[in-house]
Amino acid sequence: MTAVLAIIHAGLAAAWVGGMAYSLFVVQPKLKRYFGEDRDGREALTAVIASGNRWKVVGLIAAIAVSGGGLLAIRDDHWWIHAIKGILLLTATGIFWYVSWRHWPQRVFATAAELPALQRRLMVLATTMLALAGTAFALGVLAVHL
Repeated sequence: MTAVLAIIHAGLAAAWVGGMAYSLFVVQPKLKRYFGEDRDGREALTAVIASGNRWKVVGLIAAIAVSGGGLLAIRDDHWWIHAIKGILLLTATGIFWYVSWRHWPQRVFATAAELPALQRRLMVLATTMLALAGTAFALGVLAVHL
């Protein structure tokens, strides 16, 4: 049971980290290169790509948290590492909440002059989320090897 739950937990965490990394380092640069100075076109396609993903990611985060809690209930050695992972997950989730329910609406209604600053802010927020989730993932790997 522990092995199955660990595979589920690690797989979900890898999906979240991988999805964020792919978006940041592959999709966003290609959109920028493809659209060049056409910020409106780039913004429109970005909105289409992001549309409907909010609740999928919320479900993914919840499944990561539940499976991690289940693992901790089964085997509580190195609990402090898992506590740190939980704090990192909560912080990343808070940033995700901000991006989803505050930042995106600002972008939708932004003027052309406001858009570049919002796009830069998203890159900082997304990079921070990736660093937090990636660190939590790395701590999970470390916990297995202690």
